[in-house]
Amino acid sequence: MVHTRSDAAHSPAHATPFLRPSLSPSLARSPARALCRCALTPLALCLSQAAMAQASADATPQLQEVRINASTEKDVGFAPVEAQTAGKAPMRRLETPQSVSVVTREQMESRQIANLQQALQTVAGVSPVNFGRRGFDDINIRGFRSTESILIDGLVQSPGMWTRLTPYGYERFEVLKGAASVLYGQVQPGGIVNAISKRPKRDALSEVGVEVGSFGQRTLQADINRPLNESGKAAFRINAQVSNSDDPTDFIYRRDRWIAPSLSLDLGARTDLVLFATYSQSNWMRQQGITPYGTVLPNRNGPVRTTLYTGDPSFGGYDIESTSVGYALEHRFSPQMTLRQNVRYESEKGNGNFVSNLALQSNQRLQNRQATRQYLDDDMLATDTSLLSQFAALGVQHRLVTGLDARTSHSWQGQRRCTIGALDLFNPVYGAATTCPAAYTSNAPEKLSVMGLYAQDQIKFNPQWTALVGLRRDWSDNQIDDRLTNRQTRQKDSATTLSAGLVYEFTPGWAAYTSYGESFLPVSGTSFGGSPFVPETGKQWEAGLKYEAPGGGLTGALALFDLKRRNVTTADPANTGFSVQTGEQRARGLELEVGAELLRTLKLTGAYTYTDTKVTRDNNAAIVGLPLNLTPRHTLALWATYKLPQMPQITLGAGARYVSEQVGSYPFTLPAYTVADLSIGYAGSNYRITAGVKNVFDKAYYDGAINANVVSPALPRSFSVGLTYFF
Repeated sequence: MVHTRSDAAHSPAHATPFLRPSLSPSLARSPARALCRCALTPLALCLSQAAMAQASADATPQLQEVRINASTEKDVGFAPVEAQTAGKAPMRRLETPQSVSVVTREQMESRQIANLQQALQTVAGVSPVNFGRRGFDDINIRGFRSTESILIDGLVQSPGMWTRLTPYGYERFEVLKGAASVLYGQVQPGGIVNAISKRPKRDALSEVGVEVGSFGQRTLQADINRPLNESGKAAFRINAQVSNSDDPTDFIYRRDRWIAPSLSLDLGARTDLVLFATYSQSNWMRQQGITPYGTVLPNRNGPVRTTLYTGDPSFGGYDIESTSVGYALEHRFSPQMTLRQNVRYESEKGNGNFVSNLALQSNQRLQNRQATRQYLDDDMLATDTSLLSQFAALGVQHRLVTGLDARTSHSWQGQRRCTIGALDLFNPVYGAATTCPAAYTSNAPEKLSVMGLYAQDQIKFNPQWTALVGLRRDWSDNQIDDRLTNRQTRQKDSATTLSAGLVYEFTPGWAAYTSYGESFLPVSGTSFGGSPFVPETGKQWEAGLKYEAPGGGLTGALALFDLKRRNVTTADPANTGFSVQTGEQRARGLELEVGAELLRTLKLTGAYTYTDTKVTRDNNAAIVGLPLNLTPRHTLALWATYKLPQMPQITLGAGARYVSEQVGSYPFTLPAYTVADLSIGYAGSNYRITAGVKNVFDKAYYDGAINANVVSPALPRSFSVGLTYFF
């Protein structure tokens, strides 16, 4: 189901958030138990088979171990040649008939990134959208919102998650662009981000790092891996990070505590099993932006200070705790057939308080506001079980992945809308009294069950021609109990989606491709008349050219795409507070990416995106034909590192990003901007020192706007210095 995170009333039209103050134990646990039994069956079978194999190890010759994800562990650097998201197994990007980008750990470290949005700044097709430092990972891909399509190790997260990823815990981020429902089910049409976690390795490693920087940045982190037996197949790894930071905006801060242990077990040559868990606790004051009048639009009273906080610190901030546990299983029945299963249970709870901007008063001095108290209690059990098989049939080679993914979740996001006085933008006084109702203003528990059957076949006709064909059938059952209206609704949806693509490697290292894909996303809620919304759908055509230098070291991709999004939920013009499904939107564009490692001293990654978006149908005729909000027509990004030949311990880094103006239906335009970054690193025998400057020329710009009453000032120039010690 599609849901926005927390503040749908103050953001562009999306479905109403789901809510749950309390669920009976039988309602909350019985579906999870049934799904858990289904999930654990392959694990039990593999463990028993591994035990029998271990008992007869002396009598039975062992197969050579082949780990599905082993090859992707080599994809460091700036020009990775493989990705696993497009096929749920390592696949040459050259042979993938769809755009897929990879941001490696080396790239993240060289740029000193602190969040997912920064990590994806060099990926073509990903818009640099920002809704202030509100605490979430806001992502747009190919013009469309993809915030709820951020996966971890191939499994979706709860749509209501309020926390953001900790990049230190991931080996790389893979971005699969366009409709991707065949393998991943109910996701948004622009594309998905797949975060690949750090997992135990065979070799010991130990690092501890500290980083300090502008605006009170203080980070302490550690990554420790220890093999537990001689082969190293049994190993334990723990990642942890503690981070505190302030902000240029008055009163804004963030405090994060995050830890992720994982354990791989030695169950024989045929079986890989990794157990993992994460725990995080985050506390922050939300910064969503300031009025456009006095920033990007004129204000009769003069300019508004960009560091002004238009909320109220006395109203409180966010305090969220999340946990997850699960396992990743691989069992090889033969070198040609492998069973995989990923299982993750996650929960998140806490509360959030924020003050949002309403319309500015006519004197352009007093900012009307609204205060909101939010309460969150979510849990979800997600599973994905698949069989990867390789065989020859009808004279061609096949690599077929078939599987079933399922999840069940219970969600509650309670809300109280409070009143608060207006703020004088030019003489702010904080500590304003707020009046909150005793009862919830939103209160609708939700239980969601989803299941999908899928199959995707990579067909190798000969060394030059490769096809990728996929088919999926989805079912979903969503039960909503609106406690305010005493109304229960049950919404069942199903859909069949398909994808197909063809790649022709016309000369070694050069390939042309074309593809078609579909997406399916149920939409929660009903119209004014009580009719449930039909699922949102997406369709994409794509064609392009890819390059991979023989021996590696240089990759490139050119993509042309045409993506349509249908059944978009928009505001009901006749019934305030309700929505109708009349919207259709389109995105067309061109993407160009390059990654290079030259002469062992120079590495670079670059991306250019041209995106033409349009509202093609809407109940608001005034916006039909206009571009989508927060989608620049042109973006260009480049980052390079250079290792000094005379002093190879020193690495210099430099990069720049250009974003053209962003127009849409808002009464303002976000101006174009260019930002430059620099870094320097020194590698000693057992330590590394890095220093960086972001926004070197202290460019003042705005990189987002959550609605027509708010624009989001970007960060000014900032410095950071880090020391990592290896032992």
